[in-house]
Amino acid sequence: MLKLLELDKSTTLFQQLASQEEGPIVLFNVFHVEPEDEAEFLRLWKEDASFMLSHGCISGQLHKGIAGSGSYINVAVWESTQNMARAFQTPEFQEMLAKYPESCTASPHIYKKTAVPGICVA
Repeated sequence: MLKLLELDKSTTLFQQLASQEEGPIVLFNVFHVEPEDEAEFLRLWKEDASFMLSHGCISGQLHKGIAGSGSYINVAVWESTQNMARAFQTPEFQEMLAKYPESCTASPHIYKKTAVPGICVA
């Protein structure tokens, strides 16, 4: 079972999923995986990503830490928090989470673009 570790102790993923934030939103999910479980992790992540892309996820990209790191970051753009919450609550997705190796942890958190004048737009 994939263990959830909150990235922000003051605002949980479940609080974010309950919000009515308009989209698009971006999910950053930091995974930690033991080397012996990486192949299984990648197989399961691919299944999850395929499922999510058919349930309101616009795009997803997985990044792996370099130099032998067992850390991965998933960056996924979603239409809205409502779509993401519905996908997360499905029995199919909950069954997928239960298949992950015991060594796997995930720290998901939802973000929106922020404007910084002269640097970037929202």
